[in-house]
Amino acid sequence: MAEFDAYAENYADSLAQGLAISGEDGSFYLRGRVAWVKRCLDQIGIRPTRCLDFGCGCGDSAAELIRTLGVQMVTGVDVSISEIELARRKYPTSNPRFWELSELNPSGGFDFAYTNGVFHHIPPGDRRQSLQYVRDSLEPGGYFAFWENNPWNPGTSYVMSRIPFDRDAITLTPRHACRLLESAGFRVIHITFLFVFPRVFSLFRPLEPFLARFPLGAQYQVLCLRT
Repeated sequence: MAEFDAYAENYADSLAQGLAISGEDGSFYLRGRVAWVKRCLDQIGIRPTRCLDFGCGCGDSAAELIRTLGVQMVTGVDVSISEIELARRKYPTSNPRFWELSELNPSGGFDFAYTNGVFHHIPPGDRRQSLQYVRDSLEPGGYFAFWENNPWNPGTSYVMSRIPFDRDAITLTPRHACRLLESAGFRVIHITFLFVFPRVFSLFRPLEPFLARFPLGAQYQVLCLRT
């Protein structure tokens, strides 16, 4: 994923190039994901305080986790040195804070972890090791919100083909993701799908919570628990 060093400064523009067909930008999907995470955690009475943002990129997701979840501390990690440097410039505070992946040893100090669109960039043979890093970073009973692009949605594949850093990515089906998570020591609580309707059909977006169990959305979340 160090390939993202080349995209750090123009990541948002490259992403917007692909998402334009949906009528929305990256911030819409970021806010929607984190709001959905909050909804899911509220339903089971969980209020995380210490969050790991795995594959944090430029830091926007870490900042959104603080705003929406109200967590006390977010630590973002990424393999891209350029992305971490950009995140530190954008958010020069003690919360969130950002580290290169190799700088932060997993120590079980987090009660929640979040990742989005990271694992389709990790070579399949390295994915379990990456999940083990997340697991070892969580305390027993910690929750993990695992977000990925839904390859069962044809629109998702088209959007990814329009984004330079996504064209050669190897996607994970929800079933594959669940098997991988379980093999790494997580217990899957549920899978939900989000972002069914593009902006042109935004009138129907209030229906999305009722459709979340069906594999229609552009992305899916596997909410799981460290065993």
